[in-house]
Amino acid sequence: MKHNLDDAVLSKTGHQGVYKLKAEGISNDYLIVSGDGTRRLMASPEVVGFGSYQSMVPATMRGMQYLVDNGVTGDVNILTILRGGLNYPIEECAFRAGLRVTNMDFLSCERIIEEDVIKGLDVRYQKVRTCKDCVLMVGDIIASGATLKMCMDHVIEWFRDHGGSFKRIIFFTIGGSNAIDLMEDLTSKIRSFSPGFEGFVCFFYEGIFNVYQDRGVLGFQVPDIDFYWGDGIISPEFREYVVAHSYSLFEKCIIYDGGARRYEIPDHYKEVVAYWEEVLEASDRVDIMDLTYERLGYKAPISYEDWLKVTHFTELGDQSVLYSDERVFLAKARALTLREIATTRLEQIKQTLKGYE
Repeated sequence: MKHNLDDAVLSKTGHQGVYKLKAEGISNDYLIVSGDGTRRLMASPEVVGFGSYQSMVPATMRGMQYLVDNGVTGDVNILTILRGGLNYPIEECAFRAGLRVTNMDFLSCERIIEEDVIKGLDVRYQKVRTCKDCVLMVGDIIASGATLKMCMDHVIEWFRDHGGSFKRIIFFTIGGSNAIDLMEDLTSKIRSFSPGFEGFVCFFYEGIFNVYQDRGVLGFQVPDIDFYWGDGIISPEFREYVVAHSYSLFEKCIIYDGGARRYEIPDHYKEVVAYWEEVLEASDRVDIMDLTYERLGYKAPISYEDWLKVTHFTELGDQSVLYSDERVFLAKARALTLREIATTRLEQIKQTLKGYE
């Protein structure tokens, strides 16, 4: 079931950089958590390797502290979905927050490729132990949600068939709104055999993004994979950071392949170079403002009141400074050319890539 977030709003939680989603028709807790490190990570493909892992620690700790302050104490199990889940500092942050990790489970979800075409997914390796009233923690990227659905269906069925039960499932993700639809559907499935299940708590780093359903203004975005802001719900801190680092808005998406940038750094940089080379090639046929409006999620001019509705900030108090910053950003964007941006980024990325060749 697709949940409509058009009228959803962010509300303050009393924890700095942590916002709760309020929307009709949802039964779980969905929060956005923002931090210096994740803003830098998700706005810049130059953050790689162990640095990409470290950058997620402060925001993850904010999420953990929120959990502890809201009654999540005691033992937790951690499920790592290979390989993207290895990027998330769940174990370290749980330890720092005083949560005891009793099980470390693993699950692979690999693509089935036939003649260079992805035909499906397959769980080929697992180490999952069941227990009663499990508090399960998971970290992974969620775009289309296909990988997560397969993995969670597998784990849920494993628990059901082996006499286990869930108390709560806590998720940390760089991800999109498809996560909400999936977790709402999974909740009823879990409660069919685990009636004491209290639901999901899902932390989205920096925003609940959306995925392209087409090739976008540039003509080569990857549907169901590449993120952008349109119809998403982005933290005010991340919006502020990106408009202050203007080229960030024009990156391929808010995160490149997480596994590559962490473990296969030269391959990651080659992907970044390939993207900007495509942008350079398309620069003469793409209007910079069409791309800017697409990425920001609205067209200008827009009133402050309408902007608050578009950004879902109507309950966050005065946001007039950020509104003004975005208006300044839009004025500056009109003076830019996509060729200039692509040329600059290619020079920067290729210089950095030399250190990994």
